[in-house]
Amino acid sequence: MNNKILLLPGDGVGPEIMSEAVKLLDYLIDSKVIDIRYEFSDIGGIAIDNHGNPFPDVTFEKAKSSHAILLGAVGTKKHEKNANKMKPESGLLALRKTLDLYINLRPIFIFKSLIDKSSLKPDIIKDIDLVIVRELVSDIYFGEPRGFSEDNKSAFNTMRYTESEIMRITEYAIKLSNKRKGRITSVDKANVLETSQLWRKCVDDVASKHPRVSVNHMYIDNAAMQLIHSPNQFDVILTGNLFGDILSDEASMLTGSIGMLPSASLSDNHGVYEPIHGSAPDIAGKNLVNPIAMVLSMGMMFEYSFDRKDLADTLKSVVSNVLNLGKFTRDLSRSEDYVTTSEMGDLLLDELVKNVKK
Repeated sequence: MNNKILLLPGDGVGPEIMSEAVKLLDYLIDSKVIDIRYEFSDIGGIAIDNHGNPFPDVTFEKAKSSHAILLGAVGTKKHEKNANKMKPESGLLALRKTLDLYINLRPIFIFKSLIDKSSLKPDIIKDIDLVIVRELVSDIYFGEPRGFSEDNKSAFNTMRYTESEIMRITEYAIKLSNKRKGRITSVDKANVLETSQLWRKCVDDVASKHPRVSVNHMYIDNAAMQLIHSPNQFDVILTGNLFGDILSDEASMLTGSIGMLPSASLSDNHGVYEPIHGSAPDIAGKNLVNPIAMVLSMGMMFEYSFDRKDLADTLKSVVSNVLNLGKFTRDLSRSEDYVTTSEMGDLLLDELVKNVKK
């Protein structure tokens, strides 16, 4: 197996959270728990500054030859007024498209020590355990044509899906559901959008070949409401790129902080793992960001790219144990008594050492 991974710290808080994850990664490598080699490259705003391109060729070549990629965050205020192809976020979209990362997984769960951090009542979210399966390389983010009118007084985007794109993400959702509770909620807007009508037809066609999995459909507006009202009704949520982006950020707040949740973007040959939060330029460089989502993203990398669910479980236990000590970064603290980014990284490393001996 290719044991090379690529680290893309990116912009804003990305380098800070990557540094804390590397602390744990280095320990696991030094302890010979896992055989991994890693190298770094640029993406996003830092890549524009260093290479004149948010997704430079050097990063593409390294990404192609890597078995997995850990990514921090992309986005800067400095470049936010750039033309679309020169925005930092274009680098992330290009990475997803060129590696055909059509599967985006966003698990939504809560640590017991954080139940009182959620804005919802404990009895609503205490047993939350769902995963959002989001199609990632089509929909309105990639549809053509797009742009502004000649007078810049109107703009347009194209929402587009093909049968094959919908059917392959549905097949993956069913495969995942078979390992869980066997329930899929497919989210669309079929009462209005032709793309959603095609989506619903394709989902039903694929599901008809898998009678052991229960599939029901829900409109996006109702799904957004139900996710807050009764989140435990969901097991696997299957949806398109735009709707998945919105629902997963909404769902993250059920868990107390967007700084807690990891994600995986997968193709048949590659995996990119990153926190679901953004680059948070307002707190970048201040040693305030929560690195836990980055560490848990690394855990997803171990599970999905290296078949080491044991290491993913270990990192989740490490995080849980530290939180049980009442150690929280600022996003989770209700007082000025919080730990910094680097202090949280040190606490996680100390706990990892206790669980994984050299």
